[in-house]
Amino acid sequence: MTDTTQSARPEEIWILGAGGRIGSAVTANLAAQGLKPVLVGRESDGDRLRKTAADLGSRVVIANGIDSIAAEITRQRPAVVFNGIGNYAETAPVIARACMPGGHYLDLAADLTAVPRLLDLGREAEQAGSTLVTGSGFGVLATEAVVIKLCEDRPVPAAVRVDALASVSLSAGVVGAAFAASMIDMFATGGRRYTDGRMVTSRLGADLQNLTLPDGEQAKSAGAPTAELLAAHRASNAPSVTVTSGMAPTSRAVRAVAPLVGKLLSIEPLRRFALSRMAKAKMKESPAPRRHSWGHAVVTWADGTRREGWLRADDGMAYTASVAASVAAHLARGEGRPGAYTPGALFGAGLAEQAGGQFLLHDTTGPTRGGPVMD
Repeated sequence: MTDTTQSARPEEIWILGAGGRIGSAVTANLAAQGLKPVLVGRESDGDRLRKTAADLGSRVVIANGIDSIAAEITRQRPAVVFNGIGNYAETAPVIARACMPGGHYLDLAADLTAVPRLLDLGREAEQAGSTLVTGSGFGVLATEAVVIKLCEDRPVPAAVRVDALASVSLSAGVVGAAFAASMIDMFATGGRRYTDGRMVTSRLGADLQNLTLPDGEQAKSAGAPTAELLAAHRASNAPSVTVTSGMAPTSRAVRAVAPLVGKLLSIEPLRRFALSRMAKAKMKESPAPRRHSWGHAVVTWADGTRREGWLRADDGMAYTASVAASVAAHLARGEGRPGAYTPGALFGAGLAEQAGGQFLLHDTTGPTRGGPVMD
């Protein structure tokens, strides 16, 4: 149901999960661009959403549950729908199909279940004249964009490694179901990599990296089953691709027990129990651990040429909101094309800069460009 009888405008951008941290940040970002996002949420968040909408001169849609949201999208036909409610493996196909024909969709999925599932709707979206964009956040774009830049006007490389190093400030509160599920599923899935052009399993926490960042700070990362892997492979076509994440376990003790923990968490009753406990765990307010978030890629060619690049961003959560708002605004202006994409594949590496990132690229072997440069 909806709490307003006002008919939807064709340029409307709906924000699902508008009451959450990311949803409210995307809303504010779009409003700053002169757009009026429609806030979509549950009745329990209704009063807060109505106050925000009144301040923006916008409106609210109340819909309790995925089926209700999909029904409202089908009935009111918004131009763009941003899905910020999580559980993307289940919610993304339902919401994306509700946007068809003609409507456009984006989400923040970053795992190797939800992202391929959304990309598999590409042909359906083409026939419907709709654009679907998955992975519209920090990790996927920050690494994908660097790979695109490094591979421009060059032959297919032999190997690619990408590292996603988000730095995020935390607010006091509970962990929440979405974040808890992503961490539990990381252990249950284990690591992944591309070898000889095929995605294969690897050990969670493999490929441990101790990285010195361009600003002199240090960061650790390790192998994890994230969608950055798929995006980097699609951007480069390299037969060998690895990915590490700052969210993956890097301590020797946790990496040692990760396979056993993963097996236990793959048992559904244990997974449900762990999810329930972790989602309710309390978090203390804490500042971001580093000044910047970084996307990093190293690309190697068969002749030994090796290029390295970084994308510098601020707080990873704030950058995610900026990316999502940029994608939504592009789609609302009719600048997409029918099909299903990751953000860099659709709008190019420049999207990462539009969202507030800055590239630092250089050759490490082979023909030199004179060391690190700002690009």
